Amino acid sequence: MIRDRGRIKWTSMMLPEHVKLLRDWAQEDHYEKEKQLDEQQLEQLNETILDAMEFNRPVTITHYRNRNYELVIGKIHYWNELGQKLHVMDKFEEIHRIQLSAIVDVRHADDW
Repeated sequence: MIRDRGRIKWTSMMLPEHVKLLRDWAQEDHYEKEKQLDEQQLEQLNETILDAMEFNRPVTITHYRNRNYELVIGKIHYWNELGQKLHVMDKFEEIHRIQLSAIVDVRHADDW
């Protein structure tokens, strides 16, 4: 019976720099590509955000950050016009600052 140790037998022949590059390369496979929205989708996002701000309704925001999509559920606390960021407060009263250009989807969260 052959006892093959798999990656263990090859790592002794590899330099640490090579091992790091291989791990980084494997990590890149999990990155998601950023989606581009058309004008109609942007207008729909704008209407939902304005409605949520006017009536203080909770929203679910999907945004692109660190090469992955993240989900934030909370109420829009403030809109920073100069920095083009939304300040969203979640139910733990933590503030999330979300770049407007990174937002992919906004929906009303009814069960908050």
